[in-house]
Amino acid sequence: MTDIKIGGTGAVQGFPQIKPVGNETGAGFEGMVQEALGKISEVQNNAEKAVKEFAAGGDPTEAIIAMGKADRDFQVMVEVRNKLISAYQEIMRMQV
Repeated sequence: MTDIKIGGTGAVQGFPQIKPVGNETGAGFEGMVQEALGKISEVQNNAEKAVKEFAAGGDPTEAIIAMGKADRDFQVMVEVRNKLISAYQEIMRMQV
């Protein structure tokens, strides 16, 4: 029987090197989540601004569209959170 030598995490012949996904600053998942939350916050601020403009006599269509976008983005964020919690709970149930 021959011994199999296991080295570092470098590329194995025939398999590509796996690179981390995310922004180039190295923040990874946390940076991606922070960026997404910032975008959702921006959409909600735009909706609030559109509603204030509507209350001051502005276009109701803009307010309705902005509120719809904010609601959609918030619902997506809640669903992503639910999936992350579900995945975490599934991992915690795994036996080692």
